[in-house]
Amino acid sequence: MADSIMYHEGSRRLQDQFHSRRISDRLEEKLTRTQFTPEDKAFIESVPYFFLATADAAGQPDCSYKGGMPGFVRVTGPSELAFPDYDGNGMFKSLGNILVNPGIGMLFIAMHGKPQRLRVNGQAIVSDEDPLLAETVGAQLIVRVSARAIFPNCPRYIPTMQLTEPSIYAPRSGCEAPEPAWKDFAELRDYVHPRQPTFKG
Repeated sequence: MADSIMYHEGSRRLQDQFHSRRISDRLEEKLTRTQFTPEDKAFIESVPYFFLATADAAGQPDCSYKGGMPGFVRVTGPSELAFPDYDGNGMFKSLGNILVNPGIGMLFIAMHGKPQRLRVNGQAIVSDEDPLLAETVGAQLIVRVSARAIFPNCPRYIPTMQLTEPSIYAPRSGCEAPEPAWKDFAELRDYVHPRQPTFKG
């Protein structure tokens, strides 16, 4: 399978069972890329959320939602993007996985307006010294991703939804984000970690 950046033996077994190897190869040939197009960049930098798949050193998977204001994910090079880590619950499930297993998958999806999906698979690093920290409001860490495969997906099963307003917790210049209510729950408040100092804009 060295000739494919998309498929492995498991994929090929099912493609052969369902007679879809030819279309799979065609989709990889025509749609899969290793560098972001201007359209990819515009889409990625317009979305207020994406989904991040990671796995630990033993291969146990985890999937999380990452959100912010449009532009919180930036395409920073031909095959590179970066996104901030904001104050959260302190478990560091996704970023902890990246430290021991840098392989990740990202799903960018628009379920409002024109449906659209873009997947990015690659290798990630986490840094508390990245220069983007000095200019990214609310970021306590920066994750940089080197893309191995960038490919769109058919949006036919995406429901039509409406985006009404951004989260009040999404960091933005000139606004102090409120603390989430769970940090004051009686069973948690004595255990909550302090917020890290971050760029305010």
